[in-house]
Amino acid sequence: MRRKLVVGNWKMNGNRATNAELLAGLKAAGPWVAEVAVCVPSPYLGDVALSLQGEAIGWGAQDVSAYESGAYTGEVSAAMLAEFGCRYALAGHSERRAYHAESDQAVADKAKAALAHRITPIVCVGETLAEREADQTAAVVKRQLSAVIHTLGHCISQIVVAYEPVWAIGTGKTASPEQAQAVHALLRAQLKAATEHADTMKILYGGSVKADNAATLFAQPDIDGGLIGGASLKAGDFAAICRAAG
Repeated sequence: MRRKLVVGNWKMNGNRATNAELLAGLKAAGPWVAEVAVCVPSPYLGDVALSLQGEAIGWGAQDVSAYESGAYTGEVSAAMLAEFGCRYALAGHSERRAYHAESDQAVADKAKAALAHRITPIVCVGETLAEREADQTAAVVKRQLSAVIHTLGHCISQIVVAYEPVWAIGTGKTASPEQAQAVHALLRAQLKAATEHADTMKILYGGSVKADNAATLFAQPDIDGGLIGGASLKAGDFAAICRAAG
């Protein structure tokens, strides 16, 4: 049985004082049955690494460069993240795809760079509202994941996948458990065609997950936890979601 994973994505929020308060609250609220992690803005990686040293809560970056080193101003390499003990790195979040024009191949290259330094990439896929209404959900998410499968080959089993319907991120709208499960099952089937380890891989759901809907979502057979945005910024709310994954 797959152990659930709940990852908080702080996005571009927080400061040293509020971050310390949030982490203190999380540490006090644990431990949980599920695996728990937070993905934080780059300037605070060092602070969070120190705060969570020896704790059961993992941590990760919100992005990672596809390049190893060189003249890439503003980029942060997987080697740099690994030096701090980074465990996870988001790749292909819809906001990166939309605001930074990241292609499917760019996302795949970032996942490959992370794995090369033993960082687990959390590869995000998801459709816009227009794509869902045009009945393109399956085609979109399969295309996005296909690029990663092709690039990683047999290493595909080492990633975490996160399905985040773009229309449900930060909007208050949430895919119904049945809608989310249908896409998760589709992604699981695609992974099964690529690796014999698909049944052990985690596929997370993200998109306006809250304490009052988390348990129902996490009860679905192919939903292995969540990638949590706004609700991860309050220790009590995030801890409740983590408990729902137990």
